[in-house]
Amino acid sequence: MGTSTASTRIIRFGVFEVDLIAAELRKGGLRVKLPEQPFQILTVLLEKPGELVTREELRNRLWQSDTFVDFDHGVNNAVMRLREVLGDSSDSPHFIETVPRRGYRFIGHVDESPWSAPTPQQPESQKQATPATEDPATAPALSPSSIRQAVKRRRTLIVVGVVAIMLFVLAGAWRYRATLTGGTGDVRQSTSVVVLPLENLSGDQEQDYFADGMTDDLIANLAKIRSLRVISRSTAMAYKHTHKPLSEIARELHVDAVVEGTVLRAGDRVRITAELVQVSTDRHLWAETYESQMGDVLALQNRVSSAIVNEIRVNLSPQDRARLARNPAIAPEAYENYLKGRFYWNRRTDENLHRAISYFESATKQDNQYALAYAGLSDCYAVIGASIFGTMPTGEAAPKARQAAQRALEIDPTLAEAETALATVKFNYDWDWAGAEEGYQRAIQLNPNYATAYQRYSLLLTAMGRFPESFGQINKARELDPLSFSINFSLGWRLYLARQYDRAIVQLRNTLEMDPSYELPHLILGQAYEEKGTFDLAISELRKAVDLSHGTPLMLSALAHAYARSGQRTEAQQLLTQLETASKQQYVSPYYPAIVYVGLGEKEKALSLLETALTDRSNGLIFMAVEPELDPIRSDPRFIALERKLRLPNSKPLSQ
Repeated sequence: MGTSTASTRIIRFGVFEVDLIAAELRKGGLRVKLPEQPFQILTVLLEKPGELVTREELRNRLWQSDTFVDFDHGVNNAVMRLREVLGDSSDSPHFIETVPRRGYRFIGHVDESPWSAPTPQQPESQKQATPATEDPATAPALSPSSIRQAVKRRRTLIVVGVVAIMLFVLAGAWRYRATLTGGTGDVRQSTSVVVLPLENLSGDQEQDYFADGMTDDLIANLAKIRSLRVISRSTAMAYKHTHKPLSEIARELHVDAVVEGTVLRAGDRVRITAELVQVSTDRHLWAETYESQMGDVLALQNRVSSAIVNEIRVNLSPQDRARLARNPAIAPEAYENYLKGRFYWNRRTDENLHRAISYFESATKQDNQYALAYAGLSDCYAVIGASIFGTMPTGEAAPKARQAAQRALEIDPTLAEAETALATVKFNYDWDWAGAEEGYQRAIQLNPNYATAYQRYSLLLTAMGRFPESFGQINKARELDPLSFSINFSLGWRLYLARQYDRAIVQLRNTLEMDPSYELPHLILGQAYEEKGTFDLAISELRKAVDLSHGTPLMLSALAHAYARSGQRTEAQQLLTQLETASKQQYVSPYYPAIVYVGLGEKEKALSLLETALTDRSNGLIFMAVEPELDPIRSDPRFIALERKLRLPNSKPLSQ
């Protein structure tokens, strides 16, 4: 089929049609907003209706081979948004079927017909949808080349549109500013703001991590202003590549003002163009361009932050002013490695944590005064030995985490990230409950907008059985970062530990709707189903957790425990053998096989391993007082003795 012929066609499925001339999706003849990457995935699937399109094919089509992005996260989000627009579901799909661990298949009936001009004046009630029973065998073959050309035309239109909008905004910004400073405008002070992801103008997708990192730093700078509520990075990043009106975003996040802009890196120079919009009046309060050498990038960010707080009329304390006035120089290569470290830290898997450690260590070697890089390094070591990962012995992880956090605080005693990291070391490894609590409280005082401090403080309170306080802290974290996968999972985990299984299930399923590839919600969801006695659902979820994590000891032990409790002892023993084999090749905390033996009812073996875990200072023990899986041995004298040695302030779980 020639290109000229294909250019006169549209592709229909159900009530939808893809216009290859306008490169847009329509429903019932009316245009539907669809971001760029979901649209590209749709067109790739439509090239081969009914056939498997592998994740590798999507990666090759959407991202270059050397692109520095988290592909799995990107494609999961894009498919999720595509399904939202199509009204489709992964559980019972009508259009897009997921082939587990392989890719996707378009299963809807497809028809390609000659293009005819749409009639938007036609009433919606008179529009005819394509019959769902139409025989796809009668439709002409689709042309992959024509669809690819349509996608290229769409990209070009988007780039031209973005440039035109930027020119319009910059040309009109001075008029708004003149109105405001002349006293004729009624400007209301803003007390809450979201910084939308800065757009990467380099044309190189591998530089996306740099634009994201600049966004993170700008958010972090503004978050230090006590009188300003700043939406955290996870939620802000959820709006990347979306084209919602700013007023709609502001309503969803309950903020007064929105910051958006672009970042361009060329050689050793960086240029940021930022724009501030007050949503209540729909006014562009300010727009400005800043440029500097890479080595002065922190000073550049401070200049942007200062301009924003000046425009939204926030009252700054002397400490805030001093913080924004700091202009530390930084080695460009250190900043580069720091951004890459944060990129992998934000995608918390065992593999990505090791990558992040490598980049943070490089940053600290290249600039030994870089406090944030030391804080990031401490964060990685603080969690990689924790039960949620458990792939590094406490004796190895704890000293490195502590040293990095202390070094960060020596450089900058006001850094909430470092204070939070040190408190986490005291919680996870030192079992210094009072010291950890003081540290988290101090971090929150330093930066009331740092959602991670509330999140971790909440976990400490959970371990001590102080559930009402814990829920108060995790809800504060959610207010600051409502779309964070990690924080939404954390709420579900705390509900599970509080034995509120039904609420936990609802929360964890909602989290999985945000990202079905996130293994931790599958883990706790499976455990919640297990405690309710619905073992088929429990095992299904735990199998997903094992697959998504590539069989980490934590996930294997949880699945083996569920098999044991459901009477499938052979399967449980097989996984127990797998854990023992793995322990000969890597560190496996004794806590994990202990959990399996609890499920098998072999209490003596379980207690012996828990005693070994205490000697190892295994992090899983800090939840002894509240972990439901340990209930069968909770009244045993050896278990009670273990709890006393742990010295938890509250060693009694909630009544069931």
